[in-house]
Amino acid sequence: MVERRIHTVYVTRNTEYHVRRQVCVAVRDRRSGQWLRSHQALSSTVRGALKFTVRGAIDPNPGKPREGECLYFSEAGRDLVTSAIVAVQRPERDIVVSYPG
Repeated sequence: MVERRIHTVYVTRNTEYHVRRQVCVAVRDRRSGQWLRSHQALSSTVRGALKFTVRGAIDPNPGKPREGECLYFSEAGRDLVTSAIVAVQRPERDIVVSYPG
């Protein structure tokens, strides 16, 4: 079955990254619930994920990021690696319409 939903929320310890078709469209602070309007991830593309092994090595995942991995964003020469993903969710419709413009 083909996945038709285009929005995904990657939840880390402190932050939610709201992604539409692999591009970060909104970032929210989990403690305050406030949208972060100047976060480096905004408008950046999810290029995959990284997982740090117990020996300190990096295991890249060029596919869809999963729990336990760190998101890897890249855009115009700017790279960003987040803390580990604790949950991968689908946003509710009312959340999607509340994304900052």
